[in-house]
Amino acid sequence: MDAHRLQRSFAVVTAHGDRAAQHFYAFLFVAYPELRDLFPVSMAGQRDRLLQALGHVVSHVDRLDQATPYIEGLGRDHRRFSVVAAHYTQVGQALLATLEHFLGDEWTDDLAASWSAAYDLVSGTMLRAAEHAARSQPAWWTAEVLEHERRGPNLAVFTVRPDMPLTYRPGQSVSVECPLRPRVWRFLSPANTPRADGTIEFHVRAQPGGELSPALVHQLREGDQVRLGAPVGRRLTLTPGGGRDLLLIAAGTGLAPLRALVEQVEVETAAGVPPRSVQLFAGARNVGDLYDLPTLRGLEAAHRWLSVLAVTPEERGGDDVLGAALRTFRLPEREVYVCGPPALVGQARGALAAAGVPVAQIHLEDNDGGTYLPSPAPAASTAAAR
Repeated sequence: MDAHRLQRSFAVVTAHGDRAAQHFYAFLFVAYPELRDLFPVSMAGQRDRLLQALGHVVSHVDRLDQATPYIEGLGRDHRRFSVVAAHYTQVGQALLATLEHFLGDEWTDDLAASWSAAYDLVSGTMLRAAEHAARSQPAWWTAEVLEHERRGPNLAVFTVRPDMPLTYRPGQSVSVECPLRPRVWRFLSPANTPRADGTIEFHVRAQPGGELSPALVHQLREGDQVRLGAPVGRRLTLTPGGGRDLLLIAAGTGLAPLRALVEQVEVETAAGVPPRSVQLFAGARNVGDLYDLPTLRGLEAAHRWLSVLAVTPEERGGDDVLGAALRTFRLPEREVYVCGPPALVGQARGALAAAGVPVAQIHLEDNDGGTYLPSPAPAASTAAAR
């Protein structure tokens, strides 16, 4: 495969924006109308995620070994859509038809063969991962909502108990769907380490115009049921057994996975692992948005190795959470984890590198609902849903 040609041709197609995704789905649903029921009623958000996830895979086509965990995660996670092997072939046809349509004369037999080979490699990896997962775990977990607490006009914390054990690592995400919005799945990050009773706590903010998050905040009730997909993502996970001290930078509901990391250190320390020093910066737009501060203060009071600093512009003269963290520590000595709105994560990458933090010690994730492909196609992880 010629990686450069694949990437360049994909860039040409994505330059057409939403038209490319519309063409893809139009072809798919005309050729295979039975697939329409696998997708949500509204396809607006779905089209965005298609191009995002395809772009991630294509950007790694020259080093697919690095993308293999991501691709395998997609395969395992997409079992929740009732995907079968035939769907991969059908989606591949729609993808090639879309590329041919927008590339015009640039679409040659050689380029078509390269795209077909790349797709077969990716879809084959996904399918094998899905088949392997099917031997040990369900396609999804049904979970009962045990508690649902509003902690602001547009924010809720809710706790669920799956009907079967769901194993995940702190910092990973699981996809969530509820009958209030059928077939609309969004990624949320558990705010806790796995518990003996199996319960999982989620934090979600209602996004303006969101398909799922307003329902989870304003309509979900105790006793309702949700469905959970397989855990995905590794960008925010810790290496078990100790290591460098940690600097955790969270904004908004990006706090959820980072609080889970604090709990992981708590569990490891109780098991005799030498404690790491953990500094958690929790940022919010105002004091009222520090929705989980009592829990954080309780953890801080219980552990000498943990320090929590709440950061709001009104309390720190306009200072933001990233700026406060950058001015506090000798960063190159720490593993740095950042989760929050995309603007924070985008700014953090360059700022941390400029501060001398090695790339391998920078762990970033945004909380805008994760990146994943549509149900039959060949994805983080995160703290907020749309």
